[in-house]
Amino acid sequence: MKKSIERFCNREREFVYKFKVGSQCLELKVPLKFPVQENASHLHGRLMLLHSLPCFIEKDLKEALSQFIEEESLRDYDRDAEASLEAVKSGEVDLHQLASSWAKAYAETTLEHARPEEPSWDEDFADVYHDLIHSPASETLLNLEHNYFVSISELIGERDVELKKLRERQGIEMEKVMQELGKSLTDQDVNSLAAQHFESQQDLENKWSNELKQSTAIQKQEYQEWVIKLHQDLKNPNNSSLSEEIKVQPSQFRESVEANGRIYEEQRKLEESFTIHLGAQLKTMHNLRLLRADMLDFCKHKRNHRSGVKLHRLQTALSLYSTSLCGLVLLVDNRINSYSGIKRDFATVCQECTDFHFPRIEEQLEVVQQVVLYARTQRRNSGNRNGGSDDKAKNADRNYLNILPGEFYITRHSNLSEIHVAFHLCVDDNVKSGNITARDPAIMGLRNILKVCCTHDITTISIPLLLVHDMSEEMTIPWCLRRAELVFKCVKGFMMEMASWDGGISRTVQFLVPQSISEEMFYQLSNMLPQIFRVSSTLTLTSKH
Repeated sequence: MKKSIERFCNREREFVYKFKVGSQCLELKVPLKFPVQENASHLHGRLMLLHSLPCFIEKDLKEALSQFIEEESLRDYDRDAEASLEAVKSGEVDLHQLASSWAKAYAETTLEHARPEEPSWDEDFADVYHDLIHSPASETLLNLEHNYFVSISELIGERDVELKKLRERQGIEMEKVMQELGKSLTDQDVNSLAAQHFESQQDLENKWSNELKQSTAIQKQEYQEWVIKLHQDLKNPNNSSLSEEIKVQPSQFRESVEANGRIYEEQRKLEESFTIHLGAQLKTMHNLRLLRADMLDFCKHKRNHRSGVKLHRLQTALSLYSTSLCGLVLLVDNRINSYSGIKRDFATVCQECTDFHFPRIEEQLEVVQQVVLYARTQRRNSGNRNGGSDDKAKNADRNYLNILPGEFYITRHSNLSEIHVAFHLCVDDNVKSGNITARDPAIMGLRNILKVCCTHDITTISIPLLLVHDMSEEMTIPWCLRRAELVFKCVKGFMMEMASWDGGISRTVQFLVPQSISEEMFYQLSNMLPQIFRVSSTLTLTSKH
């Protein structure tokens, strides 16, 4: 049967087309190899151009060519089918083997007959964790996670101390060399010493990076194995050691050492909360909060045990595999890495506690880079086929791993204090100007982020109200008021669109302003919010005596 297929693939036929031009009768002969791989319309166009055929036969030639290809292809298929049947009748092909291969192919391509996919290890672990975190063992899970967190924090503290000592020692060496510059040493000696210092720092950082990676990998494996074992023990009612296994002892909770100045001091927060209703006919209630706080405060774990800290962590763990996720928006530059600015601070917070459910932040960013590279390549190829490209594609060509203003990438986390999802929104220096509009890429990026929230069960989202994380000199009071009004009005419009996206689900939107903003400015923004949104009025009930 394979030989017949090979013969079928190498057959060549001659297409003959006759037409008249005036009193002359002309004939066009074209050899075609079957099966014809080229599109019939493309082949017809090439024939018209190559043979300089008159335009009045264009339609008729196209119909004749298409009919010829279709008829000859059907004949070849029929011949091939007859040859296959003869091979089965003669015993050349095993009938049972052929029927099995057909049944397998049909089952794999037809959904109703396909076998369900086997659950992966991650899915099994997610189900087990969800059951345990909603059981009496939840406090034990949190205690174990905290102990792991303290271990990693101490390791990071040791790393920082060692790096600090190295930099101090290198600073002293560089000062001595600079004093001898122009006397016994030259610029080349200074450059050589600087290169040695840089190499030493890189070696030390790589050493600690590998040690942290190894420690977190061991913790993750131990934690997952312990969770699976505990879940199996819970299913066994005759296990007498179970009560001791999930028993919480205060001494088991390791207290962190306040060393190296790594304790995050809690600054005084300002907060205002509002309940609003949006919608014309079907009104949906939402919660709005205005806070003066650092964006990373929602990510950091507290090393000291104060009231409410464990409750925050418990709530985050309970909703990890639920339809009520929490997210925040980080304003980043166009490079996908964790080397500078708030990206570095965010990555540091992520590294302080092992993520037992999702890949490390570095691994997630590597995947994002590969996706961006593929998307940029596809966009460039599409632009080349269309004979041109827009300005965005030209800018992207400069560096395929850079994203454009208004674009964002998402990272998932289970080891942060109060959030599960981080939206890394790319912004440029234009957000610092006072003339951005509702069509600015940063504003449109917020709209797309809110749309993702609707489609992926993120019911709480934290947004930087002024589209900046830190204040600067050009950000005056009028600038802040104009920016806040713009963001408030745009978010209100986006939230009204949500009703058509998700059917009207109640959500919580938190607007954050930088810590350096004054209290007077904060309360001006607080007074502006109920003027833009429709705040629910309170109803006072009094009894008549």
